[in-house]
Amino acid sequence: MRIVQTVWRDLYNVINNAAKKILKALSFDGIEVEASRHLADLKKLDPMKIFYRTIDQKIYNGSHQVPVRIFFPNERAYEKNQSDPEKILLFLHGGGWVTESIDNYERICARMANATNHFVVSVEYRLAPEHKFPAGLEDCYAAAKAIFSRQFLLNVEPEDITLIGDSAGGNLAAALSLMARDRGEFLPRRQILVYPATYNDYSEHSPFPSVRENGTDYLLTAGKMRDYLDLYAGSEEDRQNPYLAPYLAEDLHDQPDTLILTAEYDPLRDEGEAYGKRLSEAGNHVQVKRIEGALHGFFALGIKHLHVRESFRYINEFLGGNDREAEVGTLAASGQRGKALFGGKQ
Repeated sequence: MRIVQTVWRDLYNVINNAAKKILKALSFDGIEVEASRHLADLKKLDPMKIFYRTIDQKIYNGSHQVPVRIFFPNERAYEKNQSDPEKILLFLHGGGWVTESIDNYERICARMANATNHFVVSVEYRLAPEHKFPAGLEDCYAAAKAIFSRQFLLNVEPEDITLIGDSAGGNLAAALSLMARDRGEFLPRRQILVYPATYNDYSEHSPFPSVRENGTDYLLTAGKMRDYLDLYAGSEEDRQNPYLAPYLAEDLHDQPDTLILTAEYDPLRDEGEAYGKRLSEAGNHVQVKRIEGALHGFFALGIKHLHVRESFRYINEFLGGNDREAEVGTLAASGQRGKALFGGKQ
């Protein structure tokens, strides 16, 4: 038995070391915009296509049309509740404010709708560098305002709408909540921030250790984050704006109930968790969960992936205890795998 255990341990170490070498080879700095967008577009070629129904709509931000796509959780919802859904996830996709689209995120949004039993509304905000900060954020705000004020195809109560975004989309969701409070036109009740970007410095001088610990060998590099920010921000003044870097906000009161999911091997890990701590200290209800062993971008993996299933367990608990284990899968050990950093209201 001891020999077998030794063999398995050695095999695990070989596989683990090989995986680390592959990750390191794929973790390079530098963003070439068009090449990065073409690479992102490969997600449209989804060999694991699942059934889903969608409707495309447009919302106006001034004279600009903002495309949005509605994903139905199942066929029954499409047939019976097209104009009167029970609950909505308003989703803002990631991609460093520079790449990705609602087309590329179709599989993710379809599975999100099914796994949460929510209608998902995905926003096609304008991208940098053609449209610098705050153009994309203003598109997201316009979409949220229309939905929260019930000037949209889907007629739902504001308290049944949850903001959600991953990476740069998490940044936009956090900034949108701050902007909504400041403008006083509507106020989200809940937000889910998946490994959000909340700060403005990815140099060696960053106050967050994860930028240095995880900034070279785990796909998303600190160098890429610096490039993304250079493409998104139009000036140094923009970089100091809390709507670009929500962690910089001096006043974080009156923010939505918040769930923050971070990944263990992610340069953005510490700033996401620190933002949650500041939200909590400002009197908001906050849960922060670290997904152990996960890399930045894990949320885009299939629903059967352990880290994704674990995330949806936390998401459904946060949304109100929806029991979707038939789709998501039972994770009896998820409480042990994930690291709950803190929760509740301080």
